[in-house]
Amino acid sequence: MEKTESLPEAFYWPLGDGRYASSSATAGPWTSKAQHAGPPSALLGRALERHASREGFRVARITLELPRPVPVGDLQVTVRTLHSGRRTDLLEGELTSGGKRVLTARAWRVAGSPADTPKLRPVPASPQLPHPQPPHTMAGAHLDGYISAMEWRFEPGTGFDTPGPGTAWARQRIPLVADEDDTPLTRALTVADSSWAVGFELDHRQGLVINTDVTLALHREPVGEWFCMRSATAASPHGSGLALGQLDDEAGDCGRILQTLLIADR
Repeated sequence: MEKTESLPEAFYWPLGDGRYASSSATAGPWTSKAQHAGPPSALLGRALERHASREGFRVARITLELPRPVPVGDLQVTVRTLHSGRRTDLLEGELTSGGKRVLTARAWRVAGSPADTPKLRPVPASPQLPHPQPPHTMAGAHLDGYISAMEWRFEPGTGFDTPGPGTAWARQRIPLVADEDDTPLTRALTVADSSWAVGFELDHRQGLVINTDVTLALHREPVGEWFCMRSATAASPHGSGLALGQLDDEAGDCGRILQTLLIADR
């Protein structure tokens, strides 16, 4: 993880009692006052995987709901167990800011599969990690937050402003929480909300296109810092959009990303 001098120390600083201060690195591409959903998703995922942890269990699926923008400010994290069985846990968590709910999540934590489970990976291998590239831009976007806090490597000749489907590798330049090591789950959640932006296929500048949720499903623990997202979007008149991302790490296929897209006139 290579931090540059202009970046904050981390996305968040712990304040105690489940409270966190947000750094400017959390700011999303649409405004400097609202966070990209990646870092707060990872912050909530971090709390869920730590909650009443059980040996041999892992978070296999987490769905995050985005009822309103997450402000760049102090956040409160709370989690609880909805169900705990012999092989599964259903967990729920939320982030609040100023007493308002800004992000909710439910996650299935399951017992690991047997050692003789076959390796089934029904998708082609991802492209190799490209060589280092100059910083990527996005037309009309706020670049000095999350976009700069991540390192992006697109297929040669492409970027955020290239019509999708799209493919990009990404990794964090700074940790999620100051003075802490990231986990495989938090690293995956930090990039997951970027999936549909990697393959923009709807005009988000002329019309309103925004995701209402993020689902990350992982069939194994990711490895390494780098993630490859191969993303495409489906959409229909009088309907909505659906962005599907194939998620790979440095060892290959590790999961899927699903996002519902609200499409409306501005």
